[in-house]
This record gives sequence, C-alpha cells and structure tokens, in this order.
Amino acid sequence: MAALHDWREALRVYLRPRVFGMIFLGFAAGLPFLLVFSTLSAWLRDEGISRSVIGFFSWVGVTYSIKVFWAPVIDRLPIPLLTRLMGKRRSWMLLAQLGIATGLAAMAMTDVHTHTTAIALLAVLVAFSSSTQDIVVDAYRIEAVDDEYQGAMAATYVFGYRLALLAAGAGAFYIAEYSSWRSAYLSMAALMGIGLLTTLIIREPEHPAADAINQPQPGKSPQQHGLIARLYRGFSRAVIAPFVEFFRRNGKMAFWILALIAVYKISDITMGVMANPFYLDLGFSKTEIADITKIFGFFMTIFGAALGGVLVTRYGIRKPLLLGAILVAATNLLFALLAISQPSVPLLALVISADNLSGGLATSAFIAWLSSLTNQAYTATQYALFSSLMTLPAKLLGGFSGVIVDNHGYPFFFVYAALLGTPAILLSSYLIHRQAQQPSTTGK
Repeated sequence: MAALHDWREALRVYLRPRVFGMIFLGFAAGLPFLLVFSTLSAWLRDEGISRSVIGFFSWVGVTYSIKVFWAPVIDRLPIPLLTRLMGKRRSWMLLAQLGIATGLAAMAMTDVHTHTTAIALLAVLVAFSSSTQDIVVDAYRIEAVDDEYQGAMAATYVFGYRLALLAAGAGAFYIAEYSSWRSAYLSMAALMGIGLLTTLIIREPEHPAADAINQPQPGKSPQQHGLIARLYRGFSRAVIAPFVEFFRRNGKMAFWILALIAVYKISDITMGVMANPFYLDLGFSKTEIADITKIFGFFMTIFGAALGGVLVTRYGIRKPLLLGAILVAATNLLFALLAISQPSVPLLALVISADNLSGGLATSAFIAWLSSLTNQAYTATQYALFSSLMTLPAKLLGGFSGVIVDNHGYPFFFVYAALLGTPAILLSSYLIHRQAQQPSTTGK
C-alpha cells in the first residue's frame, strides 16, 4: 500500500470523486435510521400514542439486525433490466432508496390514530429498504477504491451519516415544531433525493470475474452445478465459512466474545427507545429537545468518539472497552435523577453531555474491538455478522421499554436500563483478564 508522505498529499485524498461522494451516500444511509426509531417515537408520543405501543414500534429496528440473512441474495441476484443498465451495486442502491423515499412519504400521508398498523408496516418498509441500502453501500465502499483509500472512504461516510442524523433528528423536530410531523416526514422523503442523485452520478465499481462457486469442477456432474447447488455453495461461502473461521481461530473464547458483542449495547439501546417520549413527558418543547439532545448532543458524541480513539491509541482496546461499558451504564442513572427532578434545561444539558460523551467513547472502543476480531479474508462478512448480533438482543428487549415505563415509571426504567449494562461490564473485565494471558486472536 502506497504511503502518504505529507499532510497536503494526505488531505488531497478527500478530493478524489469517489471518496468525496461517500459523504452523500453516507447521508442517504443515515437519514432513515432515526425516522423509524427515536424520531418516530417522538412523533407517536406527541400524537398521544401510548408508551407501550411506542415501545413495540422499536421492534421495527430489528430489521437492521438481521440484514445479514439477505445480504448474499443481494450480492448475487440481478434486478431485471435495471442491473444491465446500472450495474449490480447501483441498481440495488437505487431500488432501496426509492423504497425509503416512498415509505417516508406514505408515512407522512397516513393518520397515526386511525391507521397505526399501516404506519408500522410502512416503517418496516423503510427499515428493510434502509438496511438493504446499508448492505449495498458497504459493498460499494469496499469495491470502489484500492485499500489505501479505505480509511478516507470510511471517514467521509461517517461524516455524511452524522449529518443525516442531525437532519432526521434536530431537523425533523424543528419542522414539526413550526409546521407539522407530516411536513417533517415529507421533507425527509425529499432529502432522499440526495442519495438518488448520487447513485445516478457515481460509476459502478469493477467486479472480479465469477468465482469458483460458479465454475464447473473436475469430476462433477452437470446436476451438481444446478441452481440449488450453486445457491448452497454461495450461502456456505458468504455466511458459514466466516463463522467456521472465527470459531477455529478463537476456540472456546469465541463464545465469550460473542456474548459480549450481544450484550454490550443493550443498556444504551434500551434507554434510547424511551428517550424522546421522556423529554416530551417532562414538558420540554420540541425546539429545546432538538437544540440540546440533537445539535449539542451531536458535538458531544463526536468529542466522545475522538476521546475514545485517543484512549485506544494510548492504552490499547481492552481498557477503553471496559471504561465505555461502565460509563454507559452509569450515565443511565443520571436520567433517573432527571426523572425525579424539576424540569431544567441546564440539568438536561448536563445529562445529555455525560450520556453522549460516554456513548461516543464506548462506540469508538467497541468498533475498534469488533474490527480487531475480523479476519482479512472475511472482513466485510464477519463485521456484518458481528453488527447483527450486536443489535438484535437489544432491539428485542427494547420493545418492552414502554410497558416497563407504564407500569413502574421513568425512574425505575432508567435504573433498570443501567442494570442491563452489568453483563457487559463483567464480560469486558473477564475478557481483559483472559486475553491478557493469551496471544492476540486477531485475524489480521
């Protein structure tokens, strides 16, 4: 890999068209997420929908956690006519973005009181299309440039994704405050035009020649090369082989590693389901929520992530990983304090500062740890499998958040969310102790 010798040359990489274009693809990828999660929760609560129903709506996010199951299909199945015109990646990207824009516009035009089920089904359509877009954008990012530019591609993608979170979070709240939630969701549907236009402009990346699963093998009969056999071999290479390699490399420790991946985000995600309804129930205006939790919180998250990166560089991955687990659980107790206090904007800002800073730090350390677990031969697939496991248990458990709040109140709920972080703390401590005594199991 070619080395960058000075700062000017290093910065010039961001002017490359494909690197710069990832800002817009990152924006398209990040825009739908909050619109079927916390922003949707705020809309439903503002319309008087019960907290129990809002909690169940969070199960829509499970779609992001199971995308690994249809990723091999998207990787190999062409879309009639469209794939021939645009290529494998761009055709699926365009179809997914059209699904997102259509779903958001339909949600805006649907009455949440008389057609709550329809809102839920449309949210599933948006989440499915969004997770499909994630699969394709990740594949495009890896295939579009050489290895030496992957760091720049990831950086511009994250920047665009964060900008989209601001638009779908603070932007939607501002529009809803001064107009309506219908206008907010129609505006978000229109913003998906950024992704659609980018998809039409970018060039399809080059794809390697058909691999061995599509090539006849000596001694094999023609029947063994039929559709079923080829699908099975494709599924084995895409999904089964990465798992087998991971368990062979890590041995018995693999189960403890997977357990930590499954529980690390539970406390954070469970609390996040009820965050916006909590702010509204305390009496904060949508403008105050947007100013403090979205815009101010955005900068605190960025600062926390940067701090996490510095700590990982200084102390390695394991200690920041444990620190992040402790801080995420502890800051949930601050929300319990906020719940029993008089509504106060300064106190809200303090709690949000602590929560977003700790969340950014934990995320930075966690992503670094997940990345270290992958094998270079299966980097994309193993990371997708890890990220699915990371969110699935938390999403399922988070669906009961509204029931707990309705039955026990917010103070109990936030203490409960903090206690859910205990397994992550214990497993992080255990892995630090065990892995310190063993050679590194990184696939790199």
